[in-house]
Amino acid sequence: MNTSRKLTLVAITATLACVTSACADTAGSPGATGDAAQAKIAFLMPDIASTRYELADHPLFEAKVKQLCAGCSVIYANANADAAQQQQQANSALAQGAKVIVLDPVDSTAAATIVNTAHAQGATVIAYDRPIPTMPPDYYISFDNEKIGAKIAQSLVDHLKQTGAQGGILEVNGSPTDAAAGLIKKGIHSALDTSGIKLLAEFDTPDWQPAKAQDWVSGQITRFGTQIAGVVAANDGTGGGAIAAFKAAGVNPVPPVTGNDAELAAAQRIVSGDQYNTISKPIKIVAEAAADIAVQFAQGKKPTGATTLFNTPTQLFDPTVVTTGNLKQALVSSNELKAGAICTPQYAAACARAGIA
Repeated sequence: MNTSRKLTLVAITATLACVTSACADTAGSPGATGDAAQAKIAFLMPDIASTRYELADHPLFEAKVKQLCAGCSVIYANANADAAQQQQQANSALAQGAKVIVLDPVDSTAAATIVNTAHAQGATVIAYDRPIPTMPPDYYISFDNEKIGAKIAQSLVDHLKQTGAQGGILEVNGSPTDAAAGLIKKGIHSALDTSGIKLLAEFDTPDWQPAKAQDWVSGQITRFGTQIAGVVAANDGTGGGAIAAFKAAGVNPVPPVTGNDAELAAAQRIVSGDQYNTISKPIKIVAEAAADIAVQFAQGKKPTGATTLFNTPTQLFDPTVVTTGNLKQALVSSNELKAGAICTPQYAAACARAGIA
Protein backbone atom coordinates (compact mmCIF):
# COMPACT_ATOMS: atom_id res chain seq x y z
CA MET A 1 0.00 0.00 0.00
CA ASN A 2 1.48 3.41 -0.92
CA THR A 3 2.01 6.17 1.64
CA SER A 4 -0.72 8.45 0.25
CA ARG A 5 -3.35 5.71 0.47
CA LYS A 6 -2.27 4.84 4.03
CA LEU A 7 -2.72 8.45 5.15
CA THR A 8 -6.16 8.65 3.56
CA LEU A 9 -7.34 5.49 5.34
CA VAL A 10 -5.97 6.72 8.67
CA ALA A 11 -7.85 10.00 8.26
CA ILE A 12 -11.11 8.20 7.39
CA THR A 13 -10.71 5.84 10.36
CA ALA A 14 -10.07 8.74 12.75
CA THR A 15 -13.13 10.60 11.45
CA LEU A 16 -15.37 7.56 11.93
CA ALA A 17 -14.03 7.08 15.46
CA CYS A 18 -14.85 10.69 16.24
CA VAL A 19 -18.43 10.31 14.98
CA THR A 20 -19.11 7.14 16.97
CA SER A 21 -17.50 8.27 20.23
CA ALA A 22 -18.37 12.01 20.33
CA CYS A 23 -14.86 13.50 20.29
CA ALA A 24 -14.04 16.03 23.00
CA ASP A 25 -14.52 19.71 22.18
CA THR A 26 -11.27 21.28 23.28
CA ALA A 27 -12.92 24.71 23.37
CA GLY A 28 -15.32 23.60 26.10
CA SER A 29 -14.93 22.47 29.69
CA PRO A 30 -12.06 20.08 30.47
CA GLY A 31 -13.08 16.58 29.51
CA ALA A 32 -16.47 17.72 28.19
CA THR A 33 -17.86 16.61 24.86
CA GLY A 34 -19.01 19.16 22.32
CA ASP A 35 -22.60 18.63 23.48
CA ALA A 36 -21.64 19.00 27.14
CA ALA A 37 -19.75 22.23 26.50
CA GLN A 38 -22.94 23.68 24.99
CA ALA A 39 -25.36 22.04 27.44
CA LYS A 40 -28.75 23.52 28.25
CA ILE A 41 -29.65 23.47 31.95
CA ALA A 42 -33.16 24.31 33.15
CA PHE A 43 -33.66 26.17 36.42
CA LEU A 44 -37.33 25.93 37.40
CA MET A 45 -38.48 27.83 40.49
CA PRO A 46 -41.83 27.45 42.29
CA ASP A 47 -43.34 30.84 43.10
CA ILE A 48 -43.02 34.59 43.40
CA ALA A 49 -44.50 34.78 46.91
CA SER A 50 -40.91 34.47 48.17
CA THR A 51 -38.84 37.24 46.60
CA ARG A 52 -35.63 35.22 46.82
CA TYR A 53 -36.13 33.23 43.62
CA GLU A 54 -36.14 36.20 41.26
CA LEU A 55 -33.71 38.37 43.21
CA ALA A 56 -31.11 35.81 44.30
CA ASP A 57 -31.46 32.14 43.33
CA HIS A 58 -31.80 32.69 39.59
CA PRO A 59 -29.01 35.25 39.01
CA LEU A 60 -26.59 33.46 41.35
CA PHE A 61 -27.22 30.07 39.75
CA GLU A 62 -26.88 31.38 36.20
CA ALA A 63 -23.68 33.30 36.95
CA LYS A 64 -22.06 30.20 38.46
CA VAL A 65 -23.07 28.00 35.53
CA LYS A 66 -21.48 30.50 33.13
CA GLN A 67 -18.33 30.58 35.25
CA LEU A 68 -18.04 26.78 35.19
CA CYS A 69 -19.15 26.25 31.59
CA ALA A 70 -18.93 29.30 29.34
CA GLY A 71 -20.83 27.62 26.52
CA CYS A 72 -23.68 26.33 28.68
CA SER A 73 -27.01 28.12 28.77
CA VAL A 74 -29.72 28.33 31.45
CA ILE A 75 -33.43 28.04 30.69
CA TYR A 76 -35.23 29.85 33.51
CA ALA A 77 -38.91 29.76 34.47
CA ASN A 78 -41.01 30.46 37.56
CA ALA A 79 -44.30 28.58 37.97
CA ASN A 80 -46.01 31.18 40.19
CA ALA A 81 -47.30 28.43 42.52
CA ASP A 82 -48.98 26.52 39.67
CA ALA A 83 -47.96 22.84 39.50
CA ALA A 84 -49.54 22.36 36.07
CA GLN A 85 -47.64 25.37 34.75
CA GLN A 86 -44.41 23.98 36.17
CA GLN A 87 -45.04 20.71 34.33
CA GLN A 88 -45.46 22.68 31.10
CA GLN A 89 -42.27 24.60 31.80
CA ALA A 90 -40.37 21.35 32.33
CA ASN A 91 -41.77 19.90 29.10
CA SER A 92 -40.77 23.07 27.26
CA ALA A 93 -37.24 22.91 28.67
CA LEU A 94 -36.89 19.29 27.57
CA ALA A 95 -38.21 20.18 24.10
CA GLN A 96 -35.53 22.89 23.92
CA GLY A 97 -32.89 20.26 24.63
CA ALA A 98 -32.28 20.63 28.36
CA LYS A 99 -30.24 17.70 29.64
CA VAL A 100 -30.31 18.76 33.29
CA ILE A 101 -33.33 20.15 35.16
CA VAL A 102 -32.80 21.88 38.50
CA LEU A 103 -36.28 21.82 40.02
CA ASP A 104 -37.73 23.53 43.08
CA PRO A 105 -41.16 21.89 42.95
CA VAL A 106 -44.46 23.65 43.53
CA ASP A 107 -45.98 20.30 44.45
CA SER A 108 -43.52 17.68 45.64
CA THR A 109 -45.87 14.82 44.73
CA ALA A 110 -46.83 16.14 41.29
CA ALA A 111 -43.14 16.70 40.55
CA ALA A 112 -42.73 12.92 40.27
CA THR A 113 -44.21 13.23 36.77
CA ILE A 114 -41.50 15.72 35.82
CA VAL A 115 -38.83 13.32 37.06
CA ASN A 116 -40.36 10.43 35.10
CA THR A 117 -40.66 12.48 31.91
CA ALA A 118 -37.11 13.79 32.19
CA HIS A 119 -35.65 10.35 32.82
CA ALA A 120 -37.56 8.92 29.87
CA GLN A 121 -35.83 11.50 27.69
CA GLY A 122 -32.39 10.87 29.15
CA ALA A 123 -32.30 14.05 31.24
CA THR A 124 -31.14 14.42 34.83
CA VAL A 125 -33.17 16.05 37.63
CA ILE A 126 -31.74 17.86 40.65
CA ALA A 127 -34.26 18.64 43.41
CA TYR A 128 -33.44 22.11 44.70
CA ASP A 129 -34.44 23.35 48.16
CA ARG A 130 -37.49 21.06 48.24
CA PRO A 131 -37.23 17.26 47.98
CA ILE A 132 -39.25 14.97 45.70
CA PRO A 133 -39.98 11.97 47.95
CA THR A 134 -42.23 9.83 45.73
CA MET A 135 -39.93 9.54 42.69
CA PRO A 136 -36.24 9.92 43.51
CA PRO A 137 -34.48 12.47 41.32
CA ASP A 138 -30.76 12.17 40.62
CA TYR A 139 -29.69 14.57 43.38
CA TYR A 140 -31.12 16.74 46.16
CA ILE A 141 -29.45 19.90 47.40
CA SER A 142 -30.77 22.20 50.12
CA PHE A 143 -30.29 23.70 53.52
CA ASP A 144 -31.43 21.25 56.20
CA ASN A 145 -35.15 22.05 56.41
CA GLU A 146 -35.83 19.93 59.48
CA LYS A 147 -33.08 21.80 61.34
CA ILE A 148 -34.59 25.09 60.19
CA GLY A 149 -37.90 24.20 61.84
CA ALA A 150 -36.24 22.99 65.02
CA LYS A 151 -34.01 26.05 65.32
CA ILE A 152 -36.66 28.74 64.80
CA ALA A 153 -39.04 27.01 67.21
CA GLN A 154 -36.42 26.38 69.89
CA SER A 155 -35.24 29.97 69.62
CA LEU A 156 -38.80 31.18 70.23
CA VAL A 157 -39.37 28.73 73.10
CA ASP A 158 -36.15 29.85 74.81
CA HIS A 159 -37.15 33.50 74.40
CA LEU A 160 -40.63 32.97 75.84
CA LYS A 161 -39.22 31.14 78.84
CA GLN A 162 -36.52 33.76 79.44
CA THR A 163 -39.06 36.58 79.33
CA GLY A 164 -41.64 34.72 81.42
CA ALA A 165 -44.31 35.10 78.76
CA GLN A 166 -47.65 33.50 79.53
CA GLY A 167 -49.88 31.74 77.02
CA GLY A 168 -49.46 29.46 74.05
CA ILE A 169 -48.08 29.38 70.53
CA LEU A 170 -49.64 29.52 67.08
CA GLU A 171 -47.90 27.49 64.36
CA VAL A 172 -48.04 28.74 60.78
CA ASN A 173 -46.62 26.07 58.50
CA GLY A 174 -45.78 26.22 54.82
CA SER A 175 -47.60 24.77 51.85
CA PRO A 176 -49.12 21.29 52.33
CA THR A 177 -47.91 20.33 48.82
CA ASP A 178 -44.28 21.16 49.62
CA ALA A 179 -42.23 18.32 51.12
CA ALA A 180 -39.70 20.84 52.47
CA ALA A 181 -42.52 22.50 54.40
CA GLY A 182 -43.29 19.09 55.86
CA LEU A 183 -39.69 18.78 57.05
CA ILE A 184 -39.79 22.27 58.58
CA LYS A 185 -43.06 21.35 60.30
CA LYS A 186 -41.48 18.18 61.68
CA GLY A 187 -38.58 20.21 63.03
CA ILE A 188 -40.93 22.75 64.63
CA HIS A 189 -42.81 19.99 66.43
CA SER A 190 -39.56 18.43 67.66
CA ALA A 191 -38.99 21.63 69.64
CA LEU A 192 -42.55 22.54 70.59
CA ASP A 193 -43.83 19.13 71.63
CA THR A 194 -41.31 18.86 74.47
CA SER A 195 -41.30 22.53 75.45
CA GLY A 196 -44.12 22.50 77.97
CA ILE A 197 -45.71 25.44 76.12
CA LYS A 198 -49.19 24.87 74.77
CA LEU A 199 -49.72 24.74 71.01
CA LEU A 200 -52.96 26.68 70.58
CA ALA A 201 -53.53 25.89 66.87
CA GLU A 202 -51.65 25.28 63.64
CA PHE A 203 -52.25 25.93 59.95
CA ASP A 204 -50.76 24.70 56.68
CA THR A 205 -50.56 27.77 54.44
CA PRO A 206 -51.67 27.06 50.83
CA ASP A 207 -48.89 27.97 48.39
CA TRP A 208 -46.99 29.75 51.20
CA GLN A 209 -49.19 32.80 50.54
CA PRO A 210 -48.66 35.56 53.16
CA ALA A 211 -52.24 36.79 52.70
CA LYS A 212 -53.61 33.35 53.59
CA ALA A 213 -51.40 33.20 56.67
CA GLN A 214 -52.62 36.67 57.65
CA ASP A 215 -56.27 35.65 57.29
CA TRP A 216 -55.79 32.57 59.45
CA VAL A 217 -53.89 34.41 62.17
CA SER A 218 -56.58 37.09 62.20
CA GLY A 219 -59.12 34.40 63.03
CA GLN A 220 -56.93 33.04 65.82
CA ILE A 221 -56.52 36.50 67.34
CA THR A 222 -60.31 36.68 67.57
CA ARG A 223 -60.39 33.17 69.03
CA PHE A 224 -57.53 33.32 71.53
CA GLY A 225 -56.81 37.02 72.11
CA THR A 226 -54.15 37.62 74.76
CA GLN A 227 -53.52 33.88 75.15
CA ILE A 228 -51.19 34.09 72.13
CA ALA A 229 -47.64 34.40 73.48
CA GLY A 230 -45.86 33.86 70.17
CA VAL A 231 -46.06 32.53 66.61
CA VAL A 232 -43.81 30.02 64.89
CA ALA A 233 -44.05 30.92 61.21
CA ALA A 234 -42.23 28.70 58.73
CA ASN A 235 -40.84 31.49 56.54
CA ASP A 236 -40.57 35.26 56.37
CA GLY A 237 -43.58 35.61 54.09
CA THR A 238 -45.96 33.80 56.44
CA GLY A 239 -44.31 35.53 59.40
CA GLY A 240 -44.94 38.89 57.75
CA GLY A 241 -48.56 37.87 57.23
CA ALA A 242 -48.91 36.98 60.92
CA ILE A 243 -47.40 40.31 61.98
CA ALA A 244 -49.77 42.18 59.65
CA ALA A 245 -52.71 40.38 61.29
CA PHE A 246 -51.67 41.52 64.79
CA LYS A 247 -51.16 45.10 63.63
CA ALA A 248 -54.52 45.15 61.88
CA ALA A 249 -56.12 43.94 65.12
CA GLY A 250 -54.43 46.73 67.08
CA VAL A 251 -52.26 44.36 69.12
CA ASN A 252 -49.29 46.26 70.56
CA PRO A 253 -46.68 45.05 71.10
CA VAL A 254 -46.84 42.26 68.54
CA PRO A 255 -45.98 38.88 70.11
CA PRO A 256 -42.65 37.42 68.94
CA VAL A 257 -42.94 35.87 65.47
CA THR A 258 -40.38 33.67 63.74
CA GLY A 259 -39.37 33.47 60.09
CA ASN A 260 -36.97 31.86 57.65
CA ASP A 261 -35.09 33.00 54.49
CA ALA A 262 -33.51 36.24 55.79
CA GLU A 263 -35.45 38.38 53.34
CA LEU A 264 -34.71 42.11 53.41
CA ALA A 265 -38.18 42.96 54.75
CA ALA A 266 -37.70 40.41 57.54
CA ALA A 267 -34.36 41.94 58.53
CA GLN A 268 -36.08 45.32 58.76
CA ARG A 269 -38.87 43.85 60.86
CA ILE A 270 -36.28 42.28 63.18
CA VAL A 271 -34.35 45.51 63.77
CA SER A 272 -37.63 47.36 64.38
CA GLY A 273 -38.79 44.70 66.86
CA ASP A 274 -41.76 43.41 64.86
CA GLN A 275 -40.23 39.99 64.04
CA TYR A 276 -38.24 37.93 66.51
CA ASN A 277 -36.03 35.77 64.30
CA THR A 278 -35.31 34.47 60.83
CA ILE A 279 -32.94 31.91 59.31
CA SER A 280 -29.78 32.76 57.44
CA LYS A 281 -29.22 30.26 54.68
CA PRO A 282 -27.09 32.17 52.18
CA ILE A 283 -28.66 31.48 48.82
CA LYS A 284 -25.27 31.94 47.19
CA ILE A 285 -24.12 28.72 48.89
CA VAL A 286 -26.93 26.49 47.68
CA ALA A 287 -27.36 28.15 44.26
CA GLU A 288 -23.67 27.84 43.41
CA ALA A 289 -23.49 24.28 44.75
CA ALA A 290 -26.49 23.35 42.58
CA ALA A 291 -24.83 24.95 39.55
CA ASP A 292 -21.68 22.92 40.17
CA ILE A 293 -23.64 19.67 40.44
CA ALA A 294 -25.69 20.53 37.33
CA VAL A 295 -22.57 21.17 35.25
CA GLN A 296 -21.04 17.92 36.47
CA PHE A 297 -24.13 16.00 35.34
CA ALA A 298 -24.07 17.85 32.01
CA GLN A 299 -20.48 16.67 31.55
CA GLY A 300 -21.52 13.07 32.09
CA LYS A 301 -20.21 12.81 35.64
CA LYS A 302 -22.18 11.27 38.52
CA PRO A 303 -21.57 13.30 41.69
CA THR A 304 -22.26 11.55 44.98
CA GLY A 305 -24.05 13.13 47.94
CA ALA A 306 -22.70 13.49 51.46
CA THR A 307 -25.82 11.66 52.66
CA THR A 308 -29.04 10.14 51.34
CA LEU A 309 -32.57 11.46 51.83
CA PHE A 310 -35.70 9.98 50.22
CA ASN A 311 -33.46 7.48 48.39
CA THR A 312 -31.67 10.39 46.71
CA PRO A 313 -27.99 11.40 46.91
CA THR A 314 -28.17 14.54 49.05
CA GLN A 315 -26.13 17.53 50.10
CA LEU A 316 -27.49 19.57 53.04
CA PHE A 317 -26.14 22.79 54.51
CA ASP A 318 -26.55 24.06 58.10
CA PRO A 319 -28.85 27.06 58.72
CA THR A 320 -28.20 29.85 61.25
CA VAL A 321 -30.81 31.52 63.48
CA VAL A 322 -30.75 35.31 63.26
CA THR A 323 -32.09 37.71 65.92
CA THR A 324 -31.21 41.33 66.69
CA GLY A 325 -28.27 40.02 68.70
CA ASN A 326 -26.40 38.56 65.74
CA LEU A 327 -28.07 40.18 62.72
CA LYS A 328 -25.10 42.40 61.91
CA GLN A 329 -22.65 39.49 61.97
CA ALA A 330 -24.91 36.93 60.30
CA LEU A 331 -26.40 39.06 57.53
CA VAL A 332 -24.39 42.26 57.08
CA SER A 333 -20.78 41.28 57.79
CA SER A 334 -21.34 38.14 55.71
CA ASN A 335 -22.55 40.32 52.79
CA GLU A 336 -25.85 38.45 52.65
CA LEU A 337 -27.61 41.83 52.98
CA LYS A 338 -26.28 45.38 52.72
CA ALA A 339 -26.54 47.67 55.74
CA GLY A 340 -27.71 50.48 53.46
CA ALA A 341 -30.55 48.35 52.13
CA ILE A 342 -31.76 47.49 55.64
CA CYS A 343 -31.21 50.90 57.19
CA THR A 344 -33.43 53.11 55.07
CA PRO A 345 -34.58 56.36 56.72
CA GLN A 346 -37.60 54.56 58.20
CA TYR A 347 -35.31 52.08 59.99
CA ALA A 348 -32.29 54.31 60.69
CA ALA A 349 -33.00 54.72 64.41
CA ALA A 350 -33.73 51.00 64.85
CA CYS A 351 -30.51 50.13 63.02
CA ALA A 352 -28.55 52.44 65.30
CA ARG A 353 -30.01 50.70 68.35
CA ALA A 354 -29.09 47.33 66.85
CA GLY A 355 -25.54 48.51 66.16
CA ILE A 356 -25.88 48.15 62.39
CA ALA A 357 -25.69 51.73 61.15
